[in-house]
Amino acid sequence: MPSRRPVIHPTDFSPASRPALATAIQLVKAGRAPLLILHVLPPLPMLPDAYIAVATFNELQRGHRAHGQHQLDRVVARAKAAGARATGLLLDFGITAEQIVRVAKSKRAEVIVMGTHGRSGIKRAILGSVAERVVATAPCPVMTVRAR
Repeated sequence: MPSRRPVIHPTDFSPASRPALATAIQLVKAGRAPLLILHVLPPLPMLPDAYIAVATFNELQRGHRAHGQHQLDRVVARAKAAGARATGLLLDFGITAEQIVRVAKSKRAEVIVMGTHGRSGIKRAILGSVAERVVATAPCPVMTVRAR
């Protein structure tokens, strides 16, 4: 019986996300579940002591959202072309892992399929691991797919 609960694939559009997308597509095609591809917009880079006019800041945000939506639309189109029932969700700025978990809870996700950069050592200590935080707090199973 087909699952009505979605498979969620968070993406940052990096090469590390591509193998996870392929895995998510295989899962949804096998179980005929819907695929929800989501992207959390990263914060705009800012200079600590710089002043930016409100109108300029708003324009930068609009451009940032439009670029994120364009990239998300491309990933959704790729998934649809591969035979998945895919939709996209662009989330505004926030803590990425928390946003992913929030969506998984609200959508009652079957599983989260996400890529991992495979960082270790100092890079991992500084940058943290979104995948690790999602695994620790998600309401459903999380499948991590390491970049090849």
